[in-house]
Amino acid sequence: MLKIDMDVLVKRFKDYISYNTQSDEENDQVWPSTPEQMVLAKHIAGELREMGMQEVTLDEHAYIMATLPANGCEEAPVVGFIAHLDTSPDAAGAGIKPQIIQNYDGKDIVLNQEQGIVFSTKTFPEIKRYAGQDIMMTDGTTLLGADDKAGVTSIISAVEYLLKHPEIKHGKIRIGFTPDEETGRSAAKFDVEKFGADFAYTVDGGEIGGLEYENFNAANPVITFHGVSVHTGDAKGKMVNALTLASEWQQMLPAGEKPEYTEGYEGFFHVYKLEGGCEEAVMHMLVRDHDKAKFEARKALLDKMAAFFNERYGEGTVEIAPHDVYYNMLEKIEDGNMYVVELAKQAMRTQGIEPDIQPIRGGTDGAQLSFRGLPCPNLFTGGANFHGRFEYLPLPSLQAAADTTLQIMVDAGQLKK
Repeated sequence: MLKIDMDVLVKRFKDYISYNTQSDEENDQVWPSTPEQMVLAKHIAGELREMGMQEVTLDEHAYIMATLPANGCEEAPVVGFIAHLDTSPDAAGAGIKPQIIQNYDGKDIVLNQEQGIVFSTKTFPEIKRYAGQDIMMTDGTTLLGADDKAGVTSIISAVEYLLKHPEIKHGKIRIGFTPDEETGRSAAKFDVEKFGADFAYTVDGGEIGGLEYENFNAANPVITFHGVSVHTGDAKGKMVNALTLASEWQQMLPAGEKPEYTEGYEGFFHVYKLEGGCEEAVMHMLVRDHDKAKFEARKALLDKMAAFFNERYGEGTVEIAPHDVYYNMLEKIEDGNMYVVELAKQAMRTQGIEPDIQPIRGGTDGAQLSFRGLPCPNLFTGGANFHGRFEYLPLPSLQAAADTTLQIMVDAGQLKK
């Protein structure tokens, strides 16, 4: 069984999280959205060249690609592995102070004595499944960055292992690292043709065993409400308050079909931003469903609601700017590419890990890449509680992610084009 040294993984992961690479969703005219992402990209590109990777490229947008040439399995398909460099802007990401809770005892953890920050097992009971393991956390003032620097660590450590063990045969391997995944833009400038893989995996999932190849169909419509502003002292029968219209719209959405009430394959409507005043209000929404027909029905419902408002309050009162973001990759995986999933399941079981196959209640770069001709399921990284101050990474799970990545690299060499 292939095993990567834990000390190598921990040292590399700590190195990567020392770079603050939070992306900025408001800065959508610049690529990458923050300059620090390029700083880490240059560091990683240099590391890859130093360890002996071939065809290492870094473009002006902080996309990295590199090749590990085939070693005895030249007829095998080209397999790719992809992770992202940025971390979420949802919590502080600068000055990360990692700490390792050794032989975790299953109880609450004082992360920061001075500030009174405690990791509560009542709030996060799932951590108890890792009792007896070493777990990396922060001091409770920042996120950890396992999303997705654990993925970057796994991929680079796996190719490094193969470079140091030329006796292990494998096919051609391509690796890629992207900026701005957390802003939803990383796949947009990813050059699938240049990458040149027959299939790939994003290493960007959560807890140990995770294997994902179906995700939401997603739309992010923007709803604009046009009101009529009149002095409040003379408003009767004249004023139409756009904020009131927005509130009415929110109340008309199906009860119970919101993120806080749904799970598994259940879709939802989500109003996540509202700004404006009496004369105009702009609402930002998420529309999500795994089932394509139900997804289209959800969008049709919004159109029907808009028609109702325009009939009731006057034509042009409500405008919808539709925006489909991504679609369910299951459609492309089931279309002759299930072998990519089976390969991952086989690799996990070789490593003694039982695959935990769940639908993604969100999106992944792999969804967009799958629709551009690169079948691309998502593998676990081992982390949990992403995007927040209570993120944690069980170290055996990090090792399992890296070992699974390595196993797939080797097993893919036994396939034939």
